[in-house]
Amino acid sequence: MLIGVVGRTNTGKSSLFKAATLAEVEIGNRPFVTIKPSHGIGFVKVNCPDKDFNTICNPKNGYCLDGKRFVPVDILDVAGLIRGAHKGAGLGLQFLDDLRQADALIEVIDISGTTNDKGEQVEPGSYNPIEDIKVLEEEIDMWFFELIKKGWDKSAKQIQQEKLEVVPTLAKQFSGLKVTEEMVEDAIKELDLQKNITEWTEEDLKKLAVKLRKKSKPMIIAANKVDLAKGTENFEKLKKEFKEYEIIPCSAESELALREAAKKGLIKYIPGEKDFEILKENELNEQQKKALEFIKKNVLEKFGSTGVQDVLDKAVFELLKYIAVYPVANSKLEDKDGNRLPDCLIVPEGITALEFAYKVHSDIGDNFVKAIDLRTKQVIGKDHKLKNLDVIEIMTSK
Repeated sequence: MLIGVVGRTNTGKSSLFKAATLAEVEIGNRPFVTIKPSHGIGFVKVNCPDKDFNTICNPKNGYCLDGKRFVPVDILDVAGLIRGAHKGAGLGLQFLDDLRQADALIEVIDISGTTNDKGEQVEPGSYNPIEDIKVLEEEIDMWFFELIKKGWDKSAKQIQQEKLEVVPTLAKQFSGLKVTEEMVEDAIKELDLQKNITEWTEEDLKKLAVKLRKKSKPMIIAANKVDLAKGTENFEKLKKEFKEYEIIPCSAESELALREAAKKGLIKYIPGEKDFEILKENELNEQQKKALEFIKKNVLEKFGSTGVQDVLDKAVFELLKYIAVYPVANSKLEDKDGNRLPDCLIVPEGITALEFAYKVHSDIGDNFVKAIDLRTKQVIGKDHKLKNLDVIEIMTSK
């Protein structure tokens, strides 16, 4: 799974990326700070079953804090976007090509309106952040359209002359964009494009491009800098304007400050929580104390969190509809090396026990006999659909 972090330059993309991954990336108040894409590992947060089973977990990947399991996911911070990107303006084509393998997008906007369409700093509220969402939608939709349109006549004739099936042929053509047969089939049905494929108009193709973009690159909005002047006011306006999107109020700078302080042992902080505990007050200078007090009062108490963990969690579990499942080798919740609750896999909603076994390892899938839901102690078969936070013992013939 790959989550792309996108948006105009200088809106806080790299700050959010660094906060989510603690990767070393350049951050600055000037256009096009991010030129090359930055790849890092972020973590989604789910409940760990350790307390439910009265045990201590030993995660092999990710980590656990006070009953919260943090599971790794890939995140990509790409170059900033400007209008005309799909035609090559700015770093547009590079920006868009970097997104080919993304499963979902987090668009970071400066909700305070302090960054204009050129990525320059302006007075709070003097730029309308609604424009950023419209521009990104348009650029990615047109990018999809140009890719579909390119060589379309030749492809349509080939499908007709060779009597190829439309759905699998188109899905194969756009597989590099993470477009599946199911997405193509659903898009064609929703648009009622049942007529001869050679009769599809340019407008038909444009509508198809938009549908496939929304299905293969669903988007969530991170309304960053919400703690600045005009931030809350603009956030409320944005929610009314874009009801089809999940919009999360964010303060990436606050999250970054909290994670850095926690990393140094100055505070105890669990990402996504609404509070923190100061551990070494005597090691904090007055500036740091004031900064932490500001974050507590103007971000955590006001919005319930900094929003950074929330936007990543919602992208994976609500936008993409994934679930978290814990595989174990025996009823003691161990793997073959004796580690308890060592793994947590993020898998598609509706996955069956057999499909899950293959996710764990191909040999386990090949030799699958049955599985046991360790919460209910019930034996489940290969076609049983798993639920979020299931703990599954898989039994094999070898």
